[in-house]
Amino acid sequence: MAQPSNPSTHVAYDALPRDGLPVAVDNYIKKNLHSATYHNPLETIREASLRAGLPDIACSEPQAKFLMLQARMCNAKRILEVGTLGGYSAAWFATTSPETKVTTIEVDEDRVALARQNLEKAGFSRQVEVLHGRAIAVLQDIKEQVQNHKREVFDFAFIDANKQDNLDYFKLALELTKDRAVIIVDNVVRNGRVASAEEAEKDDAIKGTRDLIESIGRMENVVATAMQTVGEKNYDGFLIAMKK
Repeated sequence: MAQPSNPSTHVAYDALPRDGLPVAVDNYIKKNLHSATYHNPLETIREASLRAGLPDIACSEPQAKFLMLQARMCNAKRILEVGTLGGYSAAWFATTSPETKVTTIEVDEDRVALARQNLEKAGFSRQVEVLHGRAIAVLQDIKEQVQNHKREVFDFAFIDANKQDNLDYFKLALELTKDRAVIIVDNVVRNGRVASAEEAEKDDAIKGTRDLIESIGRMENVVATAMQTVGEKNYDGFLIAMKK
């Protein structure tokens, strides 16, 4: 008799088709829940980034709005972002409230210049501070400013940068946020490959993501979970954590 398969040992690594049902659902959501007046100025940032040759790796529109709603539910006034790209998600975070200030970090000098230009044209430059440099070094500088009372701690953090350093970013974000702050880390499912130790041996991004998840599971000052997502950005997911 054939043995039943164990689903925990069979991981599908193929991404879902971008032109299939998940994209149709995203389009339906955008048509019915997103207004052109509110959302089109934000989409100009994505379009300008693509025209400038940036990779199409920013959050999708529904994902970006979801992140903003999380920040709004936290009444976040100071948001930290690691990984700016063209400024799309930073602009979304700026819509959390008129009083919200966003500090976003980007290592690539050309992307910094483009993000600042995009944010200026879209009317968000007053709310968004784009810092240039290696994220760990910049975060250490921010930590020193907080310790010297030159900068306030953050209410919310979003990490979307090189995955092998995710754990270092997360630990620093913990030090830079208030109690009960929310920290979200993007791209933690990796088309399901995060479940495979074998894949981690071949891919530093997967290894870094597994190190993050397993380390957070041992932290006593954090409560966290991860959610799988599917849509126009294929099959991935995010980790959401709250500092106790």
